[in-house]
Amino acid sequence: MWIVNVALKRPYTFIVMAILILLATPFALLTTPVDVLPEINIPVVSIIWTYTGLSAEDVANRITQVNERSLTTTVNDIEHIESQSLPGIAILKVFLQPTANIQTAIAQTVAVEPAQ
Repeated sequence: MWIVNVALKRPYTFIVMAILILLATPFALLTTPVDVLPEINIPVVSIIWTYTGLSAEDVANRITQVNERSLTTTVNDIEHIESQSLPGIAILKVFLQPTANIQTAIAQTVAVEPAQ
């Protein structure tokens, strides 16, 4: 209630504040980010192997390790490789350098996969 009393006693102060808010609005709109999540441009090639009946340890030893080794010697511009072995499934993510040509990396990945 105190703010109403101040507004009644000093109306020009609140008019000036309203004008300042209106003038500051374009600046706030231009500097506020538009999207909550930034655009992330990391080139990644994902490979999924399925072999039902194998345990996670067998998938890691027989599929994931061999595939990671062959990828590191064949695919250019690899930053790092992440893999996850589950029962019957192997998931490999090949993270490339930001300047890597993604089409070339996909072609090299596809070229090495049937050789497994």
